[in-house]
Amino acid sequence: MFRPVPRASGYFRTDYAQDMALLQTRAERIGLAALVGVLVTLPFIATPFLLDLACQVFLASIGALSLMLLTGYAGQISLGHAGLIAAGAFTTGILTREINAPFWLTLPASALTGIVLGLVFGLPSLRLRGLYLAVSTLALHFIVIYLGGEYETKRGFSTGILIEKPSLGGFKLTDGRAWYFVLLIFAAATLLICINLLRSRSGRAWRAIHTRETVAEALGISISGYKLLAFVISSSMTSVAGCLFAYYRGFVSIEAFDLFLSIQYVAMIIIGGMGSLLGALLGATFVTIFPYAIEALLKLLPNVQKLAGDIFAVNYASFGVVMILFLVLEPLGLVGIWRRIQNYFLLWPFKYKPLASMRK
Repeated sequence: MFRPVPRASGYFRTDYAQDMALLQTRAERIGLAALVGVLVTLPFIATPFLLDLACQVFLASIGALSLMLLTGYAGQISLGHAGLIAAGAFTTGILTREINAPFWLTLPASALTGIVLGLVFGLPSLRLRGLYLAVSTLALHFIVIYLGGEYETKRGFSTGILIEKPSLGGFKLTDGRAWYFVLLIFAAATLLICINLLRSRSGRAWRAIHTRETVAEALGISISGYKLLAFVISSSMTSVAGCLFAYYRGFVSIEAFDLFLSIQYVAMIIIGGMGSLLGALLGATFVTIFPYAIEALLKLLPNVQKLAGDIFAVNYASFGVVMILFLVLEPLGLVGIWRRIQNYFLLWPFKYKPLASMRK
């Protein structure tokens, strides 16, 4: 009996162990090693501005990965992401100001807040779908912002809540380089959790529900249970991102969590590529860097002083144009572009020929 032998490319798999491996080819292992080397080296050569930009990317990546689980894989649309980040941030701010709670207490408390909110606001998903579900989750944003604003007013924090930098193992996180590594670890841990969730029974159930809910129910999948589970897990991860955001900025205010923030996170998974964790990371990086790139380009134009007051308007307009272009011209997002580039080098020097041309 003929037994196929795996080739060096690593794309020819013969058992489940190879199929379940996180890194399946030598190129992937080399690429990961190179990426780790770059990420570890970057904080020692980067400027403070670049360090801050990298930390913003890591924070955005945590939120984008959690939203990708909920929307990209489970198919549950949510516009309340900014409200969940605000919930984690305000939980941290309130516990810090009221009882001087340490980091090891505020972090799980923020996750617990996200779990409760995910359970409560996930209930409409059992009856609502599509646009109606999106509008119901939008209520989460306004409720959290209202409660946060009431707390600021009643406690006299009209300009926001100041938060002291946390201490980890007796070391206070005040240096940008230290924050870089802490946020990198949290982002990497979130990615690993998402990968393992998608390889589990829950991940397969979410994909089935997203593809065809009726068929998934006929196969014995608990639709309501797995929908609520998706909301709970996504919400807890997002609230943890809010906790880290509060500590990193050292300041919490309702102005930081407007509706545009929710739109930005939706844009991250659309621009990055729906149904892909890599797409969430690429989208988070793109959306975070995009405003700074637009501002840098505007400074190259003559008479830029006249545009100083319109930079935010130009950013918003450019952001909208980019979203439309991706939806129309590149529905697969940045991950689709990456896969085409990857396939080009994998197939090189051979080229794919359409079937029509082969018949001639």
